[in-house]
Amino acid sequence: MSPTFRLLMVATGWLLLAAIPVAFPSLAGAWLWLGAAVGIAALADLVLVRLAKPLEIERRLPGRFALGEAGEVRLILRNASARAAKVEIHDGVPPGAVAPVLPWTGVVPENREIRVFHPVTLSERGEAVFTRVHVRRFSPLGLWHRRTLHLADETVKVYPNYEPVIRFALLAMQHRESPMGIVRRPRAGSSRDFHQLRDYRDGDPLAQIDWKASSRRQMLISRDYQEQRNQSIVFLVDTGRRMRALDGGVPQFDHVLNAILLVSHMALRQGDQVSVKSFGGSDRWLPPVKGSHAMPVLLNHLYDYQTTAAPSDFSGAVEQLLARQRRRSLVILLTNLRGEDGKELVPALQVLKSRHLVLLASMRERAVEDSITDPVESFSSALRFLAADRYVQERREILATLGALGVLTLDSTAQEFAIALANSYFDIKAAGRI
Repeated sequence: MSPTFRLLMVATGWLLLAAIPVAFPSLAGAWLWLGAAVGIAALADLVLVRLAKPLEIERRLPGRFALGEAGEVRLILRNASARAAKVEIHDGVPPGAVAPVLPWTGVVPENREIRVFHPVTLSERGEAVFTRVHVRRFSPLGLWHRRTLHLADETVKVYPNYEPVIRFALLAMQHRESPMGIVRRPRAGSSRDFHQLRDYRDGDPLAQIDWKASSRRQMLISRDYQEQRNQSIVFLVDTGRRMRALDGGVPQFDHVLNAILLVSHMALRQGDQVSVKSFGGSDRWLPPVKGSHAMPVLLNHLYDYQTTAAPSDFSGAVEQLLARQRRRSLVILLTNLRGEDGKELVPALQVLKSRHLVLLASMRERAVEDSITDPVESFSSALRFLAADRYVQERREILATLGALGVLTLDSTAQEFAIALANSYFDIKAAGRI
């Protein structure tokens, strides 16, 4: 129980009025009576707020939070007392969270309940803890406030931002992936499995016409194909310190996770199976999963992935993956390529390529590109330009070396990384290379 600023102001005003009986002694009695009245009112106000029944509070959290996306938290406030309760609510949101509505101030009518909705945006993946709810209840005259704590700590899961996956799913239902920049190119014959026969359509190639079926039905019949299914995709994810760099205010590693979710969603829809292996300070393995129902399994596996301070051990990662994945697969190595990686990375991917089809997906920093495109106006900017140009050139040399050895490569900025990786997946499927 604590006095409010209003009570302090009333007490200060009464003390300042002490100058009146000093100047006019005949008013001393009135001044004392005024003080007694204020004291009695403050005491009665204290008793009322002290005896009031505490609010009953219920908190309902979303089933899951997405990184950087607002989730709606619901607070149910029940007032079982005979007086309305003026309160200030502080929900125990996790550190670093953004909750623009808090603290919430309002009145809960007597013997009623109200619902308070407030959005919370979480800035870190993994598990986040909502602590106890702090309530400050004001007395009827506003001279006192009483602090109470409600509920217990609750843990929620913060998943990667899978909004692009949902958007793709909605577009795919209407066969409109192209607005996202995902392009389905014509499929090579070696990548297609027979699906069904259908009526001929203008533009169908002659090789697609089934002449036997056409002669039987006395009309042109075309064969319909679908992409090969039941192929294996393995994501080899770098969780080392290089992936901690920020790009657009978001760690590069989170951009990588978003790309994994998008491509996994498409692969699972195509009937392929997906597995995930981490390296660089962590050694986690998700065995192959298949079917559209596998997306929750993938989300629950990836949501608490975190980067470490360890270096990226490419040779060790390849050795561990070869021991776990014996079936020929498309292995997508997701990392941020450095110029000094060549001596270790090239031999490691050569070994991996002997059994699998390898795609090196490297994310380049937008800040480096900006350093190259920015005008050179001083000696320091000239040094920055030369360093950035050398950095980019070393990356290109490694990518060219890998390309000459038959390793597929992708080099894209964080903002375009997910779509570029999705297009690479479709290109590989279309070429029948897995």
